[in-house]
Amino acid sequence: MEFQQGKHDLTRRGLPEVDAASVDRFLGAANEAGAVAVLLSTGDTARFMEAIDVAVVLPELIDAFRGRLRGAVIAGRAESELGQRFGVRVQPTLIFIAKGETLGLIAKIQDWSVYVDRIAKLIDRPRGASALS
Repeated sequence: MEFQQGKHDLTRRGLPEVDAASVDRFLGAANEAGAVAVLLSTGDTARFMEAIDVAVVLPELIDAFRGRLRGAVIAGRAESELGQRFGVRVQPTLIFIAKGETLGLIAKIQDWSVYVDRIAKLIDRPRGASALS
């Protein structure tokens, strides 16, 4: 699957593309809904082929956590700026944010059980506790 097709599938599933100008509105809407925001930073998809796999898994994770997660894809032109803002060092990365706090990052493609375990720990930990790496 080409990433552009995968990206189209994400927007069909209701996952918007955000950039530096729109990310704070998206994060605010997730907070208002009582959900944790999940941003997908793909990097160069020709170089980081795993981005396609993570893009396929993200909607499934959102479904699995039944309303507790709201997802978006970071626009390519904004990845450098937003990556610095949220501490992204590896591509692709899922960034988890709640109430203005970066809860943690999950880089690369993972086994389903790893995603479920790590996400549950991220979103269920008390705010202000140290984030998982």
